[in-house]
Amino acid sequence: MKYKVKWTKTSLDQLKKLDRAIAERIIDKVEKISEKPFNFVKKLKQFNLFRLRVGDYRVIMSIEKEKMIIFVLEVGHRRFIYKNY
Repeated sequence: MKYKVKWTKTSLDQLKKLDRAIAERIIDKVEKISEKPFNFVKKLKQFNLFRLRVGDYRVIMSIEKEKMIIFVLEVGHRRFIYKNY
């Protein structure tokens, strides 16, 4: 069963700032993993959040297993994305 993907306003704003090709790659990857997200993501150690690697970019997300929803919280380059976590 496929998880529903919801993008936060912050993540959409961050996507708009990226190069179009990179943004499309990130969106495609998130949609692709929505079938079985836990096979592709890694848990952040100190938080109940997950990360997805897309080249040099990372997608920080929260996954609600019971409701089958993936909340995309942030998108950014790996050099800067972890500063808030």
